[in-house]
Amino acid sequence: MQIDGYAELLREDLSRLAALGDESAARAADLMSVALQPALRQRLQEALAEAALELSGHIGGGSVEVRLSGGDPELVFVPDPTGDGGPVEDPSTARITLRLPEVLKAQVEAAAARAGVSVNTWVIQSLNQATAPRRQEMPGRNRLTGYGQS
Repeated sequence: MQIDGYAELLREDLSRLAALGDESAARAADLMSVALQPALRQRLQEALAEAALELSGHIGGGSVEVRLSGGDPELVFVPDPTGDGGPVEDPSTARITLRLPEVLKAQVEAAAARAGVSVNTWVIQSLNQATAPRRQEMPGRNRLTGYGQS
């Protein structure tokens, strides 16, 4: 699904509304439509994600996911791996939506690829490591004693 087409249609709608005013209103509308394009793109992606979650709750045998392909979202049906049409989610897990800057997302994907794991696994491992309780260092525990020869 190409979001840019919807953004362009909204930009045209804004231009038509601005045509009701003077030339400065038309110029302001043009500048605003350019500035709003990234926010509009994100809002449309959020709406698609909510729609996918809602659809997943109403269909059996799988779920609907939103995947980005070349920056454009795609709705993808993912069959239930259990084959029984029941819920796919493990009851001990939770799902979150995480919004990242494109640069950080690319870095996370590269790090996961280097580690040979999925992005989801890499994020979970990183979060576990970051939130694991730290051992408290005991004063003097890091000293070595004994004799050495060279």
